[in-house]
Parts: sequence; C-alpha cells; structure tokens
Amino acid sequence: MVVHGGGKQMTRFLAERGVESRFIDGLRVTTPETIDGVLKVFAGSVNKQLVASMIAAGAQAVGISGIDACLVEAELLRPDLGQVGRPMRCNPGLLSALTDAGYLPVVACVAGDRQGRIFNVNADQMAVTCASGFQAERLVFLTDVEGVLDSRKRLLPVLSLEESQELIRQGVATGGMQAKLTAAGEALRNGIAEVVIAPGSAERVLERLLASEPLGTRLVREV
Repeated sequence: MVVHGGGKQMTRFLAERGVESRFIDGLRVTTPETIDGVLKVFAGSVNKQLVASMIAAGAQAVGISGIDACLVEAELLRPDLGQVGRPMRCNPGLLSALTDAGYLPVVACVAGDRQGRIFNVNADQMAVTCASGFQAERLVFLTDVEGVLDSRKRLLPVLSLEESQELIRQGVATGGMQAKLTAAGEALRNGIAEVVIAPGSAERVLERLLASEPLGTRLVREV
C-alpha cells in the first residue's frame, strides 16, 4: 500500500485563501477551517493525483483515507494543536479486501474515530500504524535525502534500532530525519522486520528496493 501526506500543497492551499500555517513541534495546528483544507487537499487533490499517476504506471490504484471503514482510528493528540490526531489502531480489513482483489490502496493521512470526528495525522505515524496493522514485511519511507547520514554527512547503509536512537540522542538526526527514525523505531518494535529510508527521486526506487538493491538506509532491530 501507499500512505501519503501533502504538507507543501496544504500550506499553498491555505496561503491562497489568506490562512497562515502555524506549527508547534513540527505539527500543523489544525483548526476547523484547516481540517476542511486537509480533506480537500490530502484526501482530495493530492490523493487523486497520486492515484491517476499510479494507474498511468499500470497499477490498479484506489484512493482512500484513514476515515474509510475506520481504517485508522485516532484520538486527540494535544488540545493546543487542534484537530491533530494520534493514530491508535489500524483495522486492516479494507486493506486486505483491496489487496486480495488486486488493487493498490493509496491512503491519505486523515483519520477518524467512532464518534465521527476527523483528525489530521502525521504521515510518518500514519504509515507506521497502517503497516503494523497490515502486518507488512517492510516499510519504506521515501524522502528528499539519500538516507540517514552520520555526523560527517556520510550515508549509513544499515542501522540497528539502538544505533538509530543513538543518532537522535547525540543530536545528529534532527527535524524531519528525527521524526523518520522515531517512526521507524516504532515500526520495528511493532514487529515489522525492516524499515528503509530512501531517496524518493532515485530512478525506479521501489523496484530497486524490492529487488534488495542497496539504496538509502536499511533499519533493522539488530545488525
């Protein structure tokens, strides 16, 4: 399956409507006005553009969100963030139904709860929750860097869970990479055998990764 966000498109959508994007600890403050944009951008334009591109590439892609069939249930993360959710569980029946029938689920990072509330969810956390519930063998984060770098900016091809957390403790991995490593650690602890952080712009990146070609950084529980 594919799980996606769309933060840059969301910021542009709000700016065009005179709404300033505010962030706390790297998370977008999500007001009722913003959640309307989240649905339009994440579950709407970005999701359908990805689906159309994947269909053009030969996949039977289907666009959904975490709200559909309670795929991902969430709860309020923090009051000061507004409608930002912490994903609590994945109910993978919809994913199984789609993949068993030969479809590729494309999941927007929007979740809900049993009371009908809607939450904006961090895409990394959404991916971990879906992968864990679906019992995926491998989780791949496609990003805008070549992988995880050490303090001298050299690519680290393989990292254990402990080594990845040490990079955070030492302040080597910060910002977006810290978030990726934290999410990767959660995935490994949830039983996913391998997490890969790889450059999304690399040619045929998924094909090469699925063929076990060394690319980016591979994270495992123990080296």
